[in-house]
Amino acid sequence: MKVDLGPGIYVLGVSGGVDSMALLDVLRRRSDIRLVVAHLDHGIRPDSDIDRLLVQEIANKHGLVFVYDQANLGPDASEATARKARYDFLRKVQRATGANAIITAHHQDDLLETAIMNMLRGTNRKGLSSLADDKNIRRPLLHVSKKELTAYAKHQQVRWREDSTNTDTKYRRNYVRENIVKKMNPNERKRLLKLLAKTRQTNKTLDLQIANLLQVVGQGKRMNRRLFISLPHAISLELMATWLRIHDIRQFDKKLLEKLVASAKTLASGKHIDVNARHFIKVTKDSLALTQRERY
Repeated sequence: MKVDLGPGIYVLGVSGGVDSMALLDVLRRRSDIRLVVAHLDHGIRPDSDIDRLLVQEIANKHGLVFVYDQANLGPDASEATARKARYDFLRKVQRATGANAIITAHHQDDLLETAIMNMLRGTNRKGLSSLADDKNIRRPLLHVSKKELTAYAKHQQVRWREDSTNTDTKYRRNYVRENIVKKMNPNERKRLLKLLAKTRQTNKTLDLQIANLLQVVGQGKRMNRRLFISLPHAISLELMATWLRIHDIRQFDKKLLEKLVASAKTLASGKHIDVNARHFIKVTKDSLALTQRERY
């Protein structure tokens, strides 16, 4: 199985499921890669400690560094809560080990599921290309289907654990997986993958154009309000989202974005707009200033 990954030190997130265990088996054979096997016990299932023991056993067998933590999220934890806890843990391990990047075992089916979920949520163009490979989080299996991964694991006699919650359709991802992705025929799958690839390229072009426009409208944490007001609404939304992301504010939805843009264009000078618990936008006649609260 082809994995496009350069030499270095990596934190590999391993849940114990077939995807991550198969990737662990592929990467542990590479002499130019040093792996830190990281496992987070979310504490959602009563038998989750068995997953940890399996991952630890395999890591020890191959002489790999193994790190784990327990989150104790409880059985009612949402997908978003579990995901945040997982990535917080992986980033903590990366900082502690000085690793080049984090590796996850997201594959082609995850790519399809995420895009469909984001379409159902009504997210903007970024939702169709949100699951991608970048320098900080490497996802080298996005070209590999779940079927191919499972076949590899069986052929190599890789051991894994089945998560009993993976078929529980009360979780949106599981619903999408069981009722949409698994029922797509090869041509439908191919067409959607082609659309997602085209959207990724379009988004790269648009992101570059928006970034160039931001250099004209803004300077650091300050934007020219007169120029911002003159922009069409759709462009204002894109510019506001990019401005926030540049300053590491990523937890916002379409409703908040609409509120920020409308307020930025209509509020009287001297007012401020709440962004989150840590930041607000200070409004003057001529400028919008992204400001961090002294206490939060």
